[in-house]
Amino acid sequence: MGKLSYKELEALNVALDEQLRRKEFGGHLKYFPDEGPFRYQNYPKHIEFFNAGSDCFERLFMAANRVGKSLAGGFEATCHATGIYPHWWEGKVFDEPTEGWVAGDTGQTTRDILQDILLGFPSGVLGTGLIPGDLITQVRRRSGIADAVDTVKVRHVSGGDSIIGFKSFDQGRRSFQGTGKHYIWLDEECPQPVYGECLTRTMTTNGIVYVTFTPLNGMTKFIQDFMKQYHEQGEDDNG
Repeated sequence: MGKLSYKELEALNVALDEQLRRKEFGGHLKYFPDEGPFRYQNYPKHIEFFNAGSDCFERLFMAANRVGKSLAGGFEATCHATGIYPHWWEGKVFDEPTEGWVAGDTGQTTRDILQDILLGFPSGVLGTGLIPGDLITQVRRRSGIADAVDTVKVRHVSGGDSIIGFKSFDQGRRSFQGTGKHYIWLDEECPQPVYGECLTRTMTTNGIVYVTFTPLNGMTKFIQDFMKQYHEQGEDDNG
């Protein structure tokens, strides 16, 4: 074997650096591991939220700031997009490529929070978020907002690509009309008309809608409706 040229050595070093970076990153399965201080057994509320997806098509993770609500939402979205679920997972499972939406209250917050959690961009390098970089096959930018992503394609373990669309409540109810979705993650309390459209989008797919937020506005109608359903479900189970 002959000596490598300078350009070949440089390309090899870049490839090795990228391999090390991805190994260190580890994607979404770096979170909720089997061992260590952050092992999944130490997060019973998060695991309960995930597992409830097996038989609840609507879920709400309502808690204080900085407890990992958005991380939990992004973790689940990544599982559904990639088909890569941790061994302890007892929640909803899709065994084929999925179509999903993730949405925040504005285009900017969707970009700065949800997009950053899933893709590692715009605050860092694309592919350093929860979705492993080598599974991202296509990125389409959103017009009108710098560095914002409109849709991303993600390779699913079954073959083919999943599609994640990034949306925001300020786009209005009409922007949430369209084809069926397997899952929809809403990060922040959602306007009722938008939420109604999201439920409609998941009716034909046996899909799920889940919401993560901190109740900054008190006991709103949105929260009251969820609590009413929770108590009615409890009465049915006991009856």
